[in-house]
Amino acid sequence: MKQNFTVRQGALDGVEAFLSVARHRSFRRAAADLGVTPSAISQAVRVLEARIGAALFTRTTRSVGLTEAGERFLSRAQPAFDELVAASEVARELGQRPTGLLRLAVPRAVVPILLEPLLASFCDAYPEIEVEIAASEKLIDLVAEGFDAGIRLGQFIDADMVAVPLTPPFRLVVVGSPAYFARRGVPDQIDDLREHACLRWRRSGGALAPWSFQDQGRTLEIAASGPLIASDFPTMLGAATEGIGLAQLPEPMVADGLKTGKLAQALEPFAPVIPGVFLYYPGRRQVMPKLRAFIDHVKQHAPANLRSMPARNDSGHAETR
Repeated sequence: MKQNFTVRQGALDGVEAFLSVARHRSFRRAAADLGVTPSAISQAVRVLEARIGAALFTRTTRSVGLTEAGERFLSRAQPAFDELVAASEVARELGQRPTGLLRLAVPRAVVPILLEPLLASFCDAYPEIEVEIAASEKLIDLVAEGFDAGIRLGQFIDADMVAVPLTPPFRLVVVGSPAYFARRGVPDQIDDLREHACLRWRRSGGALAPWSFQDQGRTLEIAASGPLIASDFPTMLGAATEGIGLAQLPEPMVADGLKTGKLAQALEPFAPVIPGVFLYYPGRRQVMPKLRAFIDHVKQHAPANLRSMPARNDSGHAETR
């Protein structure tokens, strides 16, 4: 049968006093070592002995010795106490300077466009920090899954997170290859998409994302249809480039394809604007130096036009940085 083990409240009280007395074989020298009075040391040891239910020391006016119970307690307590001290030092170091493992959850599309340039300079500036990138489209619970921060489109970030902008707001644009447009024509109106092959994105929760548009101040969402469903933007981008169909994608992702002529746009007057990409993390009180260093690095190396952008605070409101 499985047993439940708990440490009683105050179970560690007096242990440091005991170990100091055992090391010095003197209550007075132990008191001087710990910076307290001899009476305080005696009281702490008496309370520990009472709690354990056995005498740990034999005392005379000339010397202090360990009982058999004291010897056994010392053999187990000393290494355990040393481990506790070492654990405290490790935790304190992580809390005082930028070091350790920084875990980031990011979409695949973000890595080459935004993260790689920042990572190169960050790793040079902070060689004691290891960066782990978990590239996935899944919307995860950062705290439950042990991540320090994440990067996502602004509309997918919970209001109780602190969010730092990595890009300005940008458009979602409809793109296709020149070969596709030559074969199927270029849609001029949103309703024209009924006659086109539209590539679709399945969100991490399982639902198919609608295509979104702005028309005279109104937001329109349509359930597009087509030959391919993907779970990430890079797959949709590749399919659109190969002429499989049209895709609605973040404008920064398609900039190179538009520049080189591998892609062309359609329905530009109806492109909606979304908040952009943000670095996000749980509340300020929990920020470790390794994450603070990354946040500051992101702000410092962001383009000048991003530095005056607002970031949401942990209440979800705008905060001027």
